[in-house]
This record gives sequence, structure tokens and C-alpha cells, in this order.
Amino acid sequence: MLQDDGSSSVTSSSPIQIFPMMSVSPSFGSSSQWLKELKSEERGLYLIHLLLACANHVAAGSLENANIALDHISQLASPSGDTMQRIASYFTEAIADRILRSWPGLYKALRSTKLSVVSEEILVRKMFFEIFPFLKVAFVVTNQAIIEAMEGEKMVHIVDLNAAEPLQWRALLQDLSARPEGPPHLRITGVHQQKEVLDQMAHVLTQEAEKLDIPFQFNQVVSRLEDLDVEKLRVKTGEALGISSVMQLHTLLAHDNEKRSPLPFKHSNGVNLHRALVNQNTLGEFLEKDMANGCSPSNDTASSSPLCSTGSTKMDSFLNALWGLSPKVMVVTEQDSNHNGTTLMERLSESLHFYAALFDCLESTLPRTSLERLKVEKMLLGEEIRNIIACEGIERKERHEKLEKWFQRFDTSGFGNVPLSYYAMLQARRLLQSYSCEGYKIKEENGCVVICWQDRALFSVSSWRCRK
Repeated sequence: MLQDDGSSSVTSSSPIQIFPMMSVSPSFGSSSQWLKELKSEERGLYLIHLLLACANHVAAGSLENANIALDHISQLASPSGDTMQRIASYFTEAIADRILRSWPGLYKALRSTKLSVVSEEILVRKMFFEIFPFLKVAFVVTNQAIIEAMEGEKMVHIVDLNAAEPLQWRALLQDLSARPEGPPHLRITGVHQQKEVLDQMAHVLTQEAEKLDIPFQFNQVVSRLEDLDVEKLRVKTGEALGISSVMQLHTLLAHDNEKRSPLPFKHSNGVNLHRALVNQNTLGEFLEKDMANGCSPSNDTASSSPLCSTGSTKMDSFLNALWGLSPKVMVVTEQDSNHNGTTLMERLSESLHFYAALFDCLESTLPRTSLERLKVEKMLLGEEIRNIIACEGIERKERHEKLEKWFQRFDTSGFGNVPLSYYAMLQARRLLQSYSCEGYKIKEENGCVVICWQDRALFSVSSWRCRK
């Protein structure tokens, strides 16, 4: 049992008491039958312990020990198991991917025949939209902010920096058609790197505009956000401009501090792991308690974002270019979590919390045998986890950050926050209430909408305008 001073003396053979103090050795996993007999909560706790130990070995360059840890995890994790088994399987895959990148020739050879099917990628993102309420809430809030900013305007131009879902703008067309003063002439410019996505959006919106008898034009800009030339947006004098960005701006952060390599992190105090409460209602609560008892980043790595030391040149340049277009409103949706830490440990612990909440959402929504659930977990969430954990430099696109960091960036670039209206907040809450699951919550933070699972913030929606 544990003494009050943190020292330990083993007086019982209970696995939950023994495993935090066990070293990860080749014979430990293979000779311990009790591993397979662990209860779900105990197994989840042990998987966290192994993931942290494995990542620690990788950061320290001890690949042999990392390989042993991966072998142990593979005996317990499963993409078709309970929530912790599923999430552990994707984090394990991400850590293994990071190791393989140490041998570029081997890594390239193993991935040389991998197919990237655009239609599958589009389909899985539509599944995410349908299964979760996050984007629906973001679209409702964004549209309301645009409608309020464009009141009385006769020429409206909307720039969508991630033009992937036409349903948002169909709803806007319907709302604008009902304006007391009549609909404006509406022009939407969609930015996306896949032309087929833009073609589909153009088709849907043109049909809707014709049905509603609204003067409408859709412009396509096939480009990645980091390559976007704002001149191609063709903003005209006399137009009232609105800009929408949904989970895109964070990718620009990859262009700064590209060559910064992750720092090794300190060993966490594994002896205290079993103090975690193992009967939490959700995996997120389970992780919260577990991380608080010995798995959190050390204080010397607490400043997690490059913004703490230097600004983001690419981001600043892009926001300054948008400011130069004088938009009446810019609405930004971003993942509200810090996955842009400089060390592997920071990113591992933060992303475990974030994706545990998303996996909990899926657990409460779809059965484990659901093919849709498997595709979203593997092709979307799993790939994001892989990018956060395995990649560095320009390849690490999923650099999610907290709302407070976006406040700093927009303020520096000459934008002022526009508090979202009471009606926008009301619409967001009503939409969430239409879901049968009680875990989804809305909270207001500095005039912005933050969408949560239980008490874990997951996505933020904020509104901005030029400060002249």
C-alpha cells in the first residue's frame, strides 16, 4: 500500500496496486495472465500508464523500451473494445508512426502504396457533421452573426475559408430571403483544396438560390489555406464582406518554428497512478482524475505555444491580409484545446483529454459495432491524433489552441471581438437541447460560444470585426 509520504510497500497482490511500480520488461506482459483479467477501469488506468511510459521512452530515444511498451499495449488495446481500449489503439499507432519516421527509408517504403481516397475523406467528414452537434452549432452561430452584421446591406459577399458543407449556406440563403427589406445580392466565395467539393457546393447553393429567387453567385478558389492569395477572393468595392473560418486557421501555425524539435519530458510519478478514481462517469472524468494524480506535464514545460515567446509570422501575415479587406464580420470556429505544445508529453496529455471526450461522445451516440463510428474514429480522429503525436515541423497541421490565444492573435492583427448576441446563444442552446444526449453543453466565454462535452471545452466560436 502507499504511505502518506508517497513511498510504497507492497502488501497485496492486487494488479491495480502492483502495475504502476512494475518496470516495462519483455517478460512482464507475456507472463502475467492477470493482465487479461483486469476490469475495464483497471485496464484503462494501466493503458494510460503504458502510453505515458512509452512516450517517455520515445522522447528519451530509448526505442528498445518503447518497443516493449508497445508490445504490452497491443495486448490490451483494441479499436473495437471499450472506450479506453479504442483510444489507446490510436495513440499507440501514432507513437509507432513517430518511431518509424526515425528511419525515413523504411517509413516511405511502408507507406508507398497507401491510397488516399478523396471520396472517403469527404464522406467521413460528413459523418462527423451528422453524428456530432459541434459543426451544426457553429454554423447556426456563424449565420446569426453574419445576418446581424449585414442588416440593411444590399450587396453581401461571404468568404468561406473551408467550404466543405453547403447546408450552412443553404440555411443562410433561407434566412436572407425572409429579411423584411428583402434579400441582398449574395456572393459566396468558397475556398477548398478539392475541386469536387466546391463543385458540389456550387450545385446545391445555385439550386437553392433559384428556388428562393435570390440574386446569387458562387466563386470557387481551389487552394490550401496556406497557399491562398487573398487577391483571388476578388473582394469588390461596395460589398459588405463577411468571412467564415471553420477549423482551418490553426493549420497556419505549422509554418512557424518548423525546425523546433520536441524536448524530452520528465518521468511522471507512476507510483501515484492508482490513486485515481476508477469509477468516473466518463472516460474524460477518468483521465482528468488520473492526470491530476501524477500524469500532468512538469512545470518547466507549462508554456506550450510558440506564441508565448514569438508571434506567428504566417498567421500574422494572413490575418493582416484579411484585415486589409475590411470585413464587417469574421466568425472563427476552432478546436478549444492546446495541442501545440513543444514537447511530446504536453501534446500527449492534452490530446488524451480532448479525444477522450470525443470518444465518450461516440460511446453515448453509436453502438460499438457501428461502421460509421469506426470510420470516424479511424479516418478522422485517429488521423488527427497521429498528426499531433507523430509529426513535427511543417507536417504537423493539427496545432489546436485555446480561445485565449486567438484573442491575442486577433487583437494584435487589428481585430476587435464582437460579443455574440443573446439570440445566437439561444439558438445554440436550443440546437443542443434537440439532442437526446445530456452530455453536450454550451457556455459563454468573453462573448464567445464554447461547446463542451460535460465540463470539457471542445470547440469555440468567436466573432470579430476590423478595428480601424
